[in-house]
Amino acid sequence: MATAGRPLVAALLGAVLLALLHGTARAEPQASAGVTVGVAGTGLDRQLWDTTVFHLGLRGDVLFGRAANGDFGVGPYAEVLTHAFDEIQTGAGISVLAPIHDSFPLVLSTGVYGRWSEDAAAVEPGIAAALFWGARSYNFHARYGMSSGLLAQLRFGLGASKETAVVLAAQLDLELLGLPFVYLFEAAKGPSPEAAPVRRARPAR
Repeated sequence: MATAGRPLVAALLGAVLLALLHGTARAEPQASAGVTVGVAGTGLDRQLWDTTVFHLGLRGDVLFGRAANGDFGVGPYAEVLTHAFDEIQTGAGISVLAPIHDSFPLVLSTGVYGRWSEDAAAVEPGIAAALFWGARSYNFHARYGMSSGLLAQLRFGLGASKETAVVLAAQLDLELLGLPFVYLFEAAKGPSPEAAPVRRARPAR
């Protein structure tokens, strides 16, 4: 497993170096967060995709070194997720954005996680690798950039249960998910007083 992971680590380190070389003084960190919804192929004792279960998670990152859509970015990520609602996993690591397209970049991630489950006597550690592809443009007006797309993950448990998981999910931006609620709230408030038509007084006869 260590040998198989060396190309991924080398690619991430190379991307980090490029991100630092392309970073500029005017670059500002950009955060993003989204909900991940999909399926996971899980297994114990190193059985790959033994059972298909529902996946739900929350994932966010902060990327540094970008000043435009064509720049590389690198920064930390954090996540919390569940498979079939009978376990919870939390993790963190590093993400690297590769601008293969101005509006649809690739984001590679690798990190570690802890797993709490009914089939484990204690918290089990693990390592994870992920690939995101979707819409994620650089926001020139704020430090938050919306992102939505497809997420694929490989999760490799290092505990006694020898758990593995392959995740295929859609990642939907939190700000995008919140727009319907904002619209309903504004609709419930009704029109603002400033929007009311101004009545002109009739001239005296």
